[in-house]
Amino acid sequence: MMNERALLALLRQVQIGDATPEEAAAQLRIEPFVSLGYATVDSQRKARQGIAEVIYGASKTPEQILGICQAMVERGEHNILATRMSAQAAALVSESLPLSYHELPKLGVVAPEPTEQLGEIAVVAAGTSDLPVAEEAAITAETLGNRVSRIYDVGVAGLHRLLARLDELNRARVIVAVAGMEGALASVVGGLVSCPVIAVPTSVGYGANFGGLSALLAMLNSCAAGVSVVNIDNGFGAAFQASRINQMEGLSR
Repeated sequence: MMNERALLALLRQVQIGDATPEEAAAQLRIEPFVSLGYATVDSQRKARQGIAEVIYGASKTPEQILGICQAMVERGEHNILATRMSAQAAALVSESLPLSYHELPKLGVVAPEPTEQLGEIAVVAAGTSDLPVAEEAAITAETLGNRVSRIYDVGVAGLHRLLARLDELNRARVIVAVAGMEGALASVVGGLVSCPVIAVPTSVGYGANFGGLSALLAMLNSCAAGVSVVNIDNGFGAAFQASRINQMEGLSR
């Protein structure tokens, strides 16, 4: 049975037009989870949170990832995100299911279908070395139904590159700022714009970077108001939060 919170979330989707009454009725008939032995797939995640369960691919075998994807597709899920997915796993899944695989961020979208693109999220990356994390954020945000602009290789070592893109920054409802090294990009962006900034420290940098810890601490100590921080290399988490902010803003207009 669907719990009270999931039921209220489903009714909200019908109210705002994200689900038809027929789709809502179909959701009510779905079991709350599916046990595969090695995984318990949450069948009601989309009803509660607006997005199907996301598969974290690291440390899972290709066969486990395929099994989870198949269980979700059988229950009508589309645009299933599989993060940190190896090329080997992608090859196996693509033999059985439609898959859009992005090699740089190691991100797969299973059973992809077009979505309406709302608002605008800007993904800003300090350097080319930060692109795997930045692309994880950008593709996640697009899959969740957001319009995304990419502003790449604009780190503070050449501040004029960032200032030349100020018009694009100011059009965004939310900005995801991705940077390694000393992580200064988030503070600079935060001081230039009025929208929320979600900072993503990356593990890019020399020895004293400590695998992204230096960037993380710098971002946590940002002197710019309106900057929040996710964990090291967590492009997915930043995009998910940015999507919620962007789409809440869109619903209020």
